[in-house]
Amino acid sequence: MEILGIALTTLVLFVGFGLMVGVLFGFFGMGGSFLVTPALLVMGYPASVAVGSGMAFVFGTAVIATLKHHDLGQVDYKLGGLMIAGTTAGIEVGKEIVLHLESIGLASGVIGVTYVLLLGGVGVFVTYNALNSDGGDSGGGHHDGADQEIDPDAIPDIAKKIQSYHVPPMMTIRGGIQVSLWMVLAVAFATGLLSGFLGVGGGFIRMPAMFYLIGVPVPIAVGTDLFEIVFSGGLGSFLYAQGGGVDLSIVAPLLAGSALGARIGSAATGIVDEGEIKIYFGLMLLGGSVAVAFRQLGDYLGMDVLNTVSFALILLSAFLVSGAVIYSSVVALRQEPDATAVAAD
Repeated sequence: MEILGIALTTLVLFVGFGLMVGVLFGFFGMGGSFLVTPALLVMGYPASVAVGSGMAFVFGTAVIATLKHHDLGQVDYKLGGLMIAGTTAGIEVGKEIVLHLESIGLASGVIGVTYVLLLGGVGVFVTYNALNSDGGDSGGGHHDGADQEIDPDAIPDIAKKIQSYHVPPMMTIRGGIQVSLWMVLAVAFATGLLSGFLGVGGGFIRMPAMFYLIGVPVPIAVGTDLFEIVFSGGLGSFLYAQGGGVDLSIVAPLLAGSALGARIGSAATGIVDEGEIKIYFGLMLLGGSVAVAFRQLGDYLGMDVLNTVSFALILLSAFLVSGAVIYSSVVALRQEPDATAVAAD
């Protein structure tokens, strides 16, 4: 039995996969291309179709998740616009570096090793800081406080240092944070440079960069990152669609699942403790780092079995983390009525 030109089992697989990725996308502001494109390649789709369809899925999911974060007051559009400008310039520079490395035959090895080290390094840094924070609650973890002043103790020390440089013009971002426009653009350029160099969307770089370097609360950093992805994903999917690289029979069922998943993940950022968000994010990156390392090793040794192991690790880490997000949300929702009842007594 076929629906939309694909087998029913494949359709169900795509919807379920879209649901899982949607939860991660809405919760972390990343995870789409990191998971979908490798999955389509393993399933035998041509590279152009895998990348183009993955990008179209990322665009659609980002729109859904951004709308939910907008409803929760977790999108800073001014900051998002500046980050888009800075990352665009950085991506261009990163692309030129890649072209130079390709001309001397070093691109694949250097990019692969950098990707593994960066993914693992950010994962270790985020997880370590989240586990060693006071009680795991760094403030601003719930959407109710999105427009309120941020507790100075909740801002990372690196971000405090950056905010201390009063280089005009100064700007105010969500939570009453004062920071130099040039500092914001510098962070945006640096993350864009890494994105262009590694050939990835950069959500796993931008989200922690906004929190640790600028001091943006995690839920707002996630929502703002998704707002940026709407533009980058939209442009990318449009360009691939012109070349026939977007297969709607793939994108439609993936979006059907992610439409629910993205809203669940987005809503969870306003329920789950902010410390837990950072722990889950760090573990997701660590799992991805190990998976990418296996893939790089498989390509180097010519062992396809390692590529299969890499894909299995990516799926397993995504499944476990998305399941943990949903579980934590359910636990938090159950605790709220209990806390209300105790307060009433």
